[in-house]
Order: sequence, then C-alpha cells, then structure tokens
Amino acid sequence: MNLSDSRTAGQPATLPLARLSAAEAVFNAIRGDIESGAVAVGSKLSSEATLSQQYGVSRSVIREALRSCTALGLTVTKTGRGTFVVASKVANDLTLGQYSARDLTEARPHIEVPAAGLAAERRTDEELESLRHIMAAMADETDLESWVALDSSFHAAIAQASGNKVFASVVADIRGALANQSETLNMVADRQHASDVEHQQILAAIEAGSAEDARAAMAHHLQAVGAALYSILNK
Repeated sequence: MNLSDSRTAGQPATLPLARLSAAEAVFNAIRGDIESGAVAVGSKLSSEATLSQQYGVSRSVIREALRSCTALGLTVTKTGRGTFVVASKVANDLTLGQYSARDLTEARPHIEVPAAGLAAERRTDEELESLRHIMAAMADETDLESWVALDSSFHAAIAQASGNKVFASVVADIRGALANQSETLNMVADRQHASDVEHQQILAAIEAGSAEDARAAMAHHLQAVGAALYSILNK
C-alpha cells in the first residue's frame, strides 16, 4: 500500500476500517509504508481528502494518524503544501509542538505529583464532581480524539483543584503537548485502557482525601507513561 501522491491518487478506496481502530489502522499503514521504504524519504503523502477516500474514514481520523506520524518524527506537515516524509525510522524523541516528550517526562513528576497531593487535601465538592464527570466520560468514550481531550482536561482539573495557581498555570500551558503525547501513546502503545485504570486510582485517592495515595497514584501513572514512551523510542 503506497501513500505517495504519485502512486495513490485515483486508486480505488480500500474497504472502510472499523471506527474504534480506524486511526490506529491508518497510522500503522502509513508508518509501515514509510519504515519499509515503500514511501521514500522526501515523498509527499496524499492529501487528507484523498487518504480519507482511500481508507473510507473521516478526515479527522486521517489527521489523528498524521499527527502521530509527525510526533514520531517520520513526517512534517507544511501549511498549504501538505505532509512530507522526512525520516524512515522513529526519532530519538517525540515532537509535541512547543515541547518534546523528554521535556514532559522530566517536568511532569515535579508538577503533577505534588498537585495531586494538594488536590486530595484542598479540592472542593464542585471540583471533585467535575473530576468524576470527566472520568465517567472517559470510561464511555470510544472516539480517540475525544478521549484525548478528556485526558488533558482531567490533568488540568487536578492541577486546578490543587489550589496552587502556579501548578494550574503550568499544566494549562503544556495541555496541548499533553494531548499530542496522549494521542500518540494511544495510537502506538494502546495506552487508553491502562490510563483509565490509573486515572481511577488517582481519582479514588483524591476522593478519599489521601494526599499520600494521590501522589503515589499520579507518580505510578507518569512512570507508566514514561515506560510506554521508552518502548516506542527504543524499538
């Protein structure tokens, strides 16, 4: 399956992919073609509209897949020009907009672990209810892009519930990068179910008012995220 403009344009669409795995399937197909050399470095991928027709999925699904290719350092999207292949193997770090995965991995434990502890001690009833609502929505969500948005909202809400404006501001600032990282991890490492379980543990500790357990649960979650990142970057 070749995805360069010169060899896919006009090809008949493949069978539609199941929605629950659509973005992952498209991502795997594009990544596989790039890493195998079927699509050469320097090639321009087909347009979102063409890829959407080819795979029988929405353009939002195509965008999800392409974002993960970019995060892995395989492609670069240039506004008005399209998406180009720039490497045939995963980069040493993920590119997540303004920040890298390494930046986030190093910084998050110093921000979100203490924030979770403070949230357990200081959260209001309204803030707790908001966290419960986000968590419930995540458990029922099957659309990856929507789940990713809820994921970043969950972390931002914990920082807000800490009552520390610095923590809340920092997490708000990195929220976009967190969403990009979460999307890629779910696409490549199938982290969604594990993240839901880890988030439940964090929420349970905050509900119980246990700062120690909340810090431990957040630390465990971030360690798991770090391990998933390591596995992606060191394949």
